[in-house]
Amino acid sequence: MQLSSPRLRAALLAAASLTLVAAVLPPPKPLGIGDTLFPELGNPGYDVLSYDLSFTYKDNKSPLDAITVIDARALEALERINLDFSHGTVASARVNGEPAHFESAGEDLVLTPARPVAANVPLHIEIRHTSDPRGIADGGWLPTEDGLAMANQADAAHRVFPCNDHPADKAYFTFRITAPAGLTAVANGVAGALPAPRAAGATTWTYRTLHPMATELAQVSIGDSAVVAATGPHGLPLRSVVPAADRKRLEPWLQKTAGHVQWMEQRVGSYPFENYGVLIAKAKTGFELETQTLSLFENGLFSGTGYPAWYVEAVMVHELAHQWFGDSVTPRTWSDLWLNEGHATWYEALYADGLGKYSMERRMREAYQRSDQWRAAGGPPAAPKPPAAGEKVGLFRPAVYDGAALILYALRQEIGEKAFDRVERRWVAENKDATAGTEDFVRLASEVAGRDLTAFLKPWLYGKTTPAMPGHPEWGGPKSV
Repeated sequence: MQLSSPRLRAALLAAASLTLVAAVLPPPKPLGIGDTLFPELGNPGYDVLSYDLSFTYKDNKSPLDAITVIDARALEALERINLDFSHGTVASARVNGEPAHFESAGEDLVLTPARPVAANVPLHIEIRHTSDPRGIADGGWLPTEDGLAMANQADAAHRVFPCNDHPADKAYFTFRITAPAGLTAVANGVAGALPAPRAAGATTWTYRTLHPMATELAQVSIGDSAVVAATGPHGLPLRSVVPAADRKRLEPWLQKTAGHVQWMEQRVGSYPFENYGVLIAKAKTGFELETQTLSLFENGLFSGTGYPAWYVEAVMVHELAHQWFGDSVTPRTWSDLWLNEGHATWYEALYADGLGKYSMERRMREAYQRSDQWRAAGGPPAAPKPPAAGEKVGLFRPAVYDGAALILYALRQEIGEKAFDRVERRWVAENKDATAGTEDFVRLASEVAGRDLTAFLKPWLYGKTTPAMPGHPEWGGPKSV
């Protein structure tokens, strides 16, 4: 058959060329950056600078049409580009403006560009795909009664969009969400444009982050929602998202946020992002989540039954504290998770202590009594055991919460309250918008204390059993480590 269309001939020749290029390379395989807990998470060879994500939502029973645009820099010559992506169908891929061959390998999407990418050059990737909210039991899209939200921690962002899904590679984000009439879409950051009407009553909402963000902290909420605006300390914009029907009932809780921000700023310094708020979703999750600038909470926490008010406030402070510890200062590896959860638990406990409901000393003594058991079950705080396959949330064990807060308590006992407060303030100030790990924290604490704390902190961080608590011989005395 003779091809009469030049454009058709060119398209077929390009497709054949891509197939030939892919055929001469060895079969693709999933790659990773060597994280101890998630060996195949993240991808080597490039640094993502920004994501531009477009989602078109119909309902919870249909995949979303999506476009992911990634701007990155190649760190080395690349014949193939691995991305993390596992819960959608790819329609097309382009690399630096040219069609690219694509195929799956494990939970990776592997692109073969029309021509190899040289080191130290810009890398522009565009992928048209679906994003499927159905059948996900371990993170990603979170179906709610009226729409969707995201719960991507620890390794589930790649079930929503193609990405370099590891906190070590933070990037800027733009979100473009198209939703049917009557629904509201909200995402991390600030509104990038006014909502744009589309055909048949649909509207496109645009948001962008003003600070880099880890993929696991991305948040998109679509639902019958009310967006409640307020002002926090020093003019900080506060923006909370709640079910529209529950706005009046929830507003007393939302009004507490400004005071929570002020309380945290008094202890660690200025809030690190462009705005803050809580996202209250009609879903049963069993957890709350510190998605950047917009923390996710399940509606049941605020139902007025089962949880005392002081506890709810302490949980709100926990997720707020993560904006400094985990979001602004992001863990370099997942074994550094204790720095996130230990600090958030610390300020949660300190807030409850201030309310006179649950003293810090009592909570830490109770944690000390359980610490050996936690370490045996899940590993020491800074070297947790890998979660079971298919149970990634199993990483979030008591050892990295109260067990890690116990390390901070021991440090304060050892170096004194004033030095400890300097460590906290310098940690968030010097690592803002960056990644940092356990060794960095030990180094900073030693510098502030004026002496090497490695020998003191190492057993607390990595020991199989819990060391003696400074200043509290009555807690049980020395233990082997």
